[in-house]
Amino acid sequence: MTKAKNKSAIQRRLIPTYIFLAIWSLFSVFPLYWMISASTNTSKDIQAGRIIFGIALADNYEKLVSQNNLWGTLGNSFLYSIVQTVLCLFICSLAGYGFELYHTKAKDRLFDILLLAMMVPQVATMIPLFKLVNSMGIMYTVWAFILPSISTPFMIMMFRQNSRNFPQDIMEAARLDGLNEFQIYFRMYVPVMKSTFAAAAVITFMNAWNAYLWPKVVMGTNTDAWTMPMLIANLAGGYTPDYGVLMLGVLFCSIPTMVVFFVLQKQFAEGITGAVK
Repeated sequence: MTKAKNKSAIQRRLIPTYIFLAIWSLFSVFPLYWMISASTNTSKDIQAGRIIFGIALADNYEKLVSQNNLWGTLGNSFLYSIVQTVLCLFICSLAGYGFELYHTKAKDRLFDILLLAMMVPQVATMIPLFKLVNSMGIMYTVWAFILPSISTPFMIMMFRQNSRNFPQDIMEAARLDGLNEFQIYFRMYVPVMKSTFAAAAVITFMNAWNAYLWPKVVMGTNTDAWTMPMLIANLAGGYTPDYGVLMLGVLFCSIPTMVVFFVLQKQFAEGITGAVK
């Protein structure tokens, strides 16, 4: 009886906390709800402050598809993001693997220099990158967008830090079994570090999917190569934007990243905390 009373008293004391968390949860979810409901309303209804679902979803979709290359742009975003994610995971994981598991003082100094690059804002490197891409002759191509982002100091640091949890005994046993370094990487390192790969994949995919400024610079007016953020900016840039169509475009742009995060959220949390399986 005493334990039951104590448990009941604790639950009563937690009621204000639950109420507070519920209220803030509603505040957090409301923008998502408003985006979905706005995509079903006309621009006039949205400007009037309507927050309930409407009946204009079909009309908004028809306008969005007829006035813009929606599915082609979605395809571009998927292609660019997937290719960039795969290349970034491979290159940054190899770099982090080498920095941590093959220690030398020279590599540590090089890694310190690499960390300094994290302090340089992206806009400060945009002009040198533009000149480099232009000199390589790949301007206005997909590679101009992808190549500068396939290796980032943050991803290398993330793999290097999490590689500290990789058991050294596995490497030694694999070498005794006759495996070379690449076989150890693919057969031992990748399966053990799968949570880190999942977390890095979520971060890289979202960054690639939401990128706007650099693709806008290197893609220019080539609408066939546009990504979803560029399409959304174009929808919002008119003198009289149709907010219903705009919010439907934002919904199409948001769904893939939400799906990726919810599918990999457990592995993402484990990878961020450095868990090894």
